[in-house]
Amino acid sequence: MGSSVNGGGDVMVGRVEPCRIVELPEIVDPRGSLCVVESGKEIDFDVKRAYYMFGMPPETRRGGHGHRRLRQLIIAVHGSFKVDVDDGFNRRTFVLDHPRLGLYMTPMVWRDMVDFAPGTVGLWLVSEPYDETDYYRDYDEFLRDARSMA
Repeated sequence: MGSSVNGGGDVMVGRVEPCRIVELPEIVDPRGSLCVVESGKEIDFDVKRAYYMFGMPPETRRGGHGHRRLRQLIIAVHGSFKVDVDDGFNRRTFVLDHPRLGLYMTPMVWRDMVDFAPGTVGLWLVSEPYDETDYYRDYDEFLRDARSMA
């Protein structure tokens, strides 16, 4: 944990390795805690869209897709869930179980969100506006393209 994203340079895509837990700065005082996400510090992109999900039954699977260009930071602001990532060669599971932890995701990585605790609220900060053409929704198509990048 405790990794942060460099503000410059090329983003390595299509591999699980660049996907990592980012520990967000947490400011704590008697009034509670506050976490901060800044472009160029914790993430290497400007946030072009934010969305959140809530009310997921524990057996729910979300995601089931990959992105061609989009980068994102995923945060469990309340509760917990797992994110299974797959680059066509390797798989890894990340657990998001504290609001100061975010999962940095690069393009060309398939993701599934699973094992939602009751009351979970997940927040997604993303690098691009919604664009359906950025999505891989067919796993075989994703595999073909991801493996051709090797």
